[in-house]
Amino acid sequence: MNWSECENGKMLIDALLSLKTREECAAFLEDLMTRREIDDMMQRIDVAKMLSEKTVYTVIAEKTGASTATISRVNRAYLYGAGGYRTVLARMTNETGETEGK
Repeated sequence: MNWSECENGKMLIDALLSLKTREECAAFLEDLMTRREIDDMMQRIDVAKMLSEKTVYTVIAEKTGASTATISRVNRAYLYGAGGYRTVLARMTNETGETEGK
């Protein structure tokens, strides 16, 4: 069974979908995860954004502090995963007016 189909997975997804503001989201993430886990997630979304802009691994590693293993894992998910990174980055791009791949 996919994690998102089990009861706890559905509850987590529903909890995230219930958040309405940045403040609510920040408070929930702060309660849910350790600071290190939050930092790791922030780094991964930054890496995904840079990959979408065709930034090379060495520059990404230098700017984010991410290991090449982490960059490779994010790249694999970005290219061949469930589409979550692409969805989020596209929606964030639409909200900010910046164009992806810029």
